[in-house]
Amino acid sequence: MVGVVEGAGVVVTGAGGGIGAALARRFAAEGARVVVNDLDAARAEAVAREIGGIAVPGDASAVVADARDALGGTVDVYCANAGLASGGSEAADEEVWALAWDVNVMAHVRAANELLPEWLERGSGRFVSTVSAAGLLTMIGAAPYSVTKHGAYAFAEWLSLTYRHRGLKVHAICPQGVRTDMLAGTGSVGDLVLAPTAIEPEAVVQALFEGIEEDRFLILPHPEVADYYQARAAAPDRWLTSMNHIQQKWEATR
Repeated sequence: MVGVVEGAGVVVTGAGGGIGAALARRFAAEGARVVVNDLDAARAEAVAREIGGIAVPGDASAVVADARDALGGTVDVYCANAGLASGGSEAADEEVWALAWDVNVMAHVRAANELLPEWLERGSGRFVSTVSAAGLLTMIGAAPYSVTKHGAYAFAEWLSLTYRHRGLKVHAICPQGVRTDMLAGTGSVGDLVLAPTAIEPEAVVQALFEGIEEDRFLILPHPEVADYYQARAAAPDRWLTSMNHIQQKWEATR
């Protein structure tokens, strides 16, 4: 990882706990200078103290300028990790849909808009998007989350195909269940679909670092997601029927 991470200026949003905190710890352990961002200032400061990083609390949508200043003027790696696990159906309040869209997609768009001019000028930069397997597949009981995570994946994909020849590296992390507060908040649907194969946040970070070394866009901490993704593409009706069976099983437990 020397030459990729050591000495790099790294920003991690949503880093007060879970995957974000694990990312911040690993980047710091690899020698990076890390900005820890979270809406919860106390949690951001606690993680920053632990790793010798810099806490820049606040909205992930507006952190780039302050994070850049904190790092002495340059961001090398940006981890768009903050996210909302918004549940509900098509009937969820429009405010729920709007907030999920803002946090899960537009925060990534705003960060890229701030970062890309400098990155493209110098010919290097790394954008890490914490998406979810829901962005490749779907998640029952969580329409706002599923739809916006599809959007996050599509944006990461678009960045990669548009700018890879100009030195931009993009990684989309798409885990299934991860043992975090977010998983705990998913209730019965998470217990049914995600908990049985849930992994620790550190396993997600390890998968990312392996992907960085191999220069891979798609990071699958749960390797079986590749098979599900292929099945979805090859036989969508069969896949939808299978997912509907899971939906019915969940409904029977409610």
